[in-house]
Amino acid sequence: MRGASIVLAVLATTLAGRASRAQAQESSAPQLQAQEISAPQPQAQEINAPQPQAQGSSAPQAQGSSAPQAQAKKGPTVGGHIGFVLPLVTHSGGQTTSLADQFAVGFPVGITVKGSGRTAFDLEFVPQYNATGQRLTTLTVHPGLIYSLGHGFAVGGRLAFVVDNPTWGFTPLVNKSWPIKHNNSLFKAYFVEADLPVRFNRPVGAPATNPVTFAMHFGVAF
Repeated sequence: MRGASIVLAVLATTLAGRASRAQAQESSAPQLQAQEISAPQPQAQEINAPQPQAQGSSAPQAQGSSAPQAQAKKGPTVGGHIGFVLPLVTHSGGQTTSLADQFAVGFPVGITVKGSGRTAFDLEFVPQYNATGQRLTTLTVHPGLIYSLGHGFAVGGRLAFVVDNPTWGFTPLVNKSWPIKHNNSLFKAYFVEADLPVRFNRPVGAPATNPVTFAMHFGVAF
């Protein structure tokens, strides 16, 4: 009887240990399930991670869209100039005269169209007052091309057509300009120009003359 009781006690202890282990496993299972459910949260963060890439992708688009606007601003620009010109020395018909002998002064007004290169088209009108002889006031239409050499220097040439006068010709020129450093100023530069007007005078019933003049032109550009 004593041996049987011992066997029964061992069996009861064994069954009690197994029952406690089963209860422990059942109690830990919900915790593991909760951990497994909460585990995908980093994946949600990883899904949201590409947002900085979307912001970065919008930057090239903004830069690309502004490029055509910058190119559009590089079109032709329109400016102009005003000033006065003095014919210092003139050789015509075998005679040479100076400004003191035959005073004259012109007032050139020009419109300049410049592109992105060095060459500009300049349309100039020159009313000129002659104080000697018949004291005539003439008007010369003076279109030409100006080529910038850099550092404020430019060279060019113009055609010349004197209105209501049988005179035409051409004018080579050399120009030097200096910028006006005022942000709100209408005028952008002032300049000095050396001109060499060559004219072909063909009056009806009178001898032809080919006057050549050295003149200085002073003005401001805008």
